[in-house]
Amino acid sequence: MVPEAEVQDVLDELQRLRARVPLLSGALAASTDGLVLAQDTPGIEAEGVAALTAAALGVSIRMTDATGRGGFRELLVRGETGYIATYAAGASAVLTLLAEDRINVGRLHLEGRRAGARIGEVVDAALAHADRPAPPARAPQPRTLPRRPTQDPS
Repeated sequence: MVPEAEVQDVLDELQRLRARVPLLSGALAASTDGLVLAQDTPGIEAEGVAALTAAALGVSIRMTDATGRGGFRELLVRGETGYIATYAAGASAVLTLLAEDRINVGRLHLEGRRAGARIGEVVDAALAHADRPAPPARAPQPRTLPRRPTQDPS
């Protein structure tokens, strides 16, 4: 789906995000259909979170459509001990962040939106490049030797 070099770029972005926001306990980028692209989620089953993110994304998209609020941008869930925030990351991916309860939610949104935009650019560019058809292969042209001029015996 996404080439390995771009997956590494996404993982690097997740790790930089976690370094900038110390109260993040995990970060993962997934395709909109729930496949993990890259993850930095110690102690969390990333595949399960990605699948649940896809399900929540589906409901969120239907809610924004039904209420006339436009395309999906983000979703915030608060549990007793922390937050789960999901941000659009281009046309084909989402960024899900796990945060401790003490996090500044404004900072979470600021950093999550920025990282989502960067990840979206990387993933969308990689997918656009992968979807481009390869130029048609040119058949090898037969090589011909130059003709030797014939000498007139006269």
